[in-house]
This record gives sequence, C-alpha cells and structure tokens, in this order.
Amino acid sequence: MLRFPNFFAVNVGRSNLPPLLLSVSAAASPSGSRNPPPLLMASRDSMVAEYAKSNRSSCKACSKAIEKKSLRLALVSKGNGPYDVFKWHHLHCFPVASHSPSSPQAIKGFSSLKSSEQEALIKLFAENGKSEEKVHKATEDVENELQEAEEHDSKRRKLWTPDVKAAVSIKFSVSDVNSKYKDATLLPKWKAFQTVIFLERDDGLRDSSKIAAFDFDGCLAKTDVKRVGANEWTLMHSTIPDKLQSLYNDGYKLVIFTNESNIERWKNKRQVAVDSKVGRLNNFIERVKVPIQVFIACGVGLKSGADKKNDDAFRKPKPGMWHLMEEHFNSGIVIDMDQSFYVGDAAGRKSDHSDADIKFAEAIGLKFYLPEDYFA
Repeated sequence: MLRFPNFFAVNVGRSNLPPLLLSVSAAASPSGSRNPPPLLMASRDSMVAEYAKSNRSSCKACSKAIEKKSLRLALVSKGNGPYDVFKWHHLHCFPVASHSPSSPQAIKGFSSLKSSEQEALIKLFAENGKSEEKVHKATEDVENELQEAEEHDSKRRKLWTPDVKAAVSIKFSVSDVNSKYKDATLLPKWKAFQTVIFLERDDGLRDSSKIAAFDFDGCLAKTDVKRVGANEWTLMHSTIPDKLQSLYNDGYKLVIFTNESNIERWKNKRQVAVDSKVGRLNNFIERVKVPIQVFIACGVGLKSGADKKNDDAFRKPKPGMWHLMEEHFNSGIVIDMDQSFYVGDAAGRKSDHSDADIKFAEAIGLKFYLPEDYFA
C-alpha cells in the first residue's frame, strides 16, 4: 500500500462543509460491542507539527512509515528519564477526537508550516468540534484509522440517492457495444456504448479490488482546448510514469475517467475530435508503459437551471462511468473502497473550471487527491 502525503478525504456526510476537507470520523461498531472509554485528553502544550526529516519515523496509528518532508503531528509526553516521548502520526491518522489544542495556532511548529498545511490543520480541528458526537460512537481505538472507515460507511449510505440509483440501473448489453461512435470510426481496441467511448482491455491490464482512478486533462496530461491532435499534449508531472508503474506493481488497476463533450458537440468534425482524444490517450499509455482502462464521457453538460433528470448519466460528476466499470468491466471483483481513490484537478477552487472531479469522487465514496499533491 502506497503512502500518500497531503490528501483530502471527501466528506459526504455534511453537505455544508468545504469540499477540500480532511474528514475526521469514526468507524461503526460490530454488533453487540460497547463503546470504549474515550482516551485521556492530552495537555494543550503537548503537540508538535513539523515536516518529517527522514523516512525513519512511523505512524503510531497505522504503523506505516511517514515519508520524508511530509507533514506529521506528534503527541508529546514525559518519558521515564529526562527526555520527552514523541508519538508521531500522519495528519489523517491523528486522533483529534481525544487530542485537541486550545487552537491550531497553539501547536508547536504551526507558524513554520506552509499556509496550505496551516489551513488543513485549522479545518481538521474545526471539523472535529462539529462532529464530536459522531466520534464518540467509535468502538475501536481512535488511533487505528477509524476515521477512514466511518467515512467510507457514510459515503456508501450517500450512494443511494435517486441520481445514483439511476446510474446503477443502467442496462448494459454486449449487443449495444459498437466499433463506431455515431458516425466516427474508433481506433482498434476502442468501443462505444451509449455516450461512452472506452478502452476495455489494454494489453497486460489486470482487474482488481483496488482501483487507482484518474482524470486526464489537467491531471495526467497538460492540454490546450485551442489545440487539436493526438500529439498535442505533455505530461502534467514528470513523476507520473513512476507513480503509475508503482501502483500497477502494487496490484492496482489503473482507470482513467474523462469528460470530452467536443466529441458530441462537433457534429461536423466528430472524427477529428475522436481521433484527437483517443489518440492522446493511446499515446499517453504508450508513454507511461503501464496498462490502463479508459472511459470517455462524450455527453454535453446541461446549462445551469436545466432539468437535471435529462443530464447525461455518464458525464462527471455523475457516477455512471464508475458504475459501468464496476459492474461490467472488472470481472465481478468487489472493489475495496478503502484502498481505492480518485485523482482530479476540478475541485471547485477559484482557479478551477468546475468541481466535477471532487463531486464525482464524493458521489462514489472515493478518497480524493489533487494531482499537484499526489504527484508531488
């Protein structure tokens, strides 16, 4: 299992929270078990925040190594001798339910952190105050990644909204799969189903319970809407090939979910749009030398105020592409939502063109990462 610094877990349990929020929650208990007593509150002056100086420290909650230069939090207590004892944690593993400072600014080392990490700490402890009752329902040690498990449970409950039910009930038949998208011919190995173009079986692809999912434009590839052509792209981050290879070696199936409404919109130049998008994806896969499954949503998004019932079921943020993969193109393997994740750039920030990626992850119940953090 890879270790990811600085990630955002999408919290779908509270719709009024900011989208880029590290969620703190607790796992549901096994039936018949009793809630354990809460941990003793640490003193307010016994917390330290800093960037790891090496890879040698390990998280006291998940036991995994803390990567060098990543943010870590410590609970500090007096040892038997003259030295203090530091219990280091990943930010997302820190037991905020039982250890909260008077204010995040009071944490030793806070002022030396990057502004983005300062903001993450402030949000982390602010959210804890809002969800205190939920945290106290935990039945296992809050230092054992319970936050992540309950987050997963709450997201699964969120799945059963009318929109998601509609996506889940999409009827798929092999007889409905075509080698053309409307009047445009697809490249070899690519197929079309309704408003989706997909590459089902790249050479060497292995279906898996662990899914590493990615957006394409602005996440894996740097593209320009004004430039058309299979070669008009560059890698978004130089670390991408090694990162994807590492995921593949770790048993993940790599999947790209990307919107491309130009394929539908360019009625007189649809073949050009198809060749450009599919060609870029083919060339990207050849560049990174890792097998990837790909789904392209070609439908056009509805304008603001339009009837959402008529919205394309496959276009992000709708989860239709995910459910198509999950139900029909993963060999029936149940997906482990705790280990799976999604990386995308459309997160609703001021500089973003939309919030489609983070809403897509939220609708499915996946952990969400920004590409600049994941590929840093």
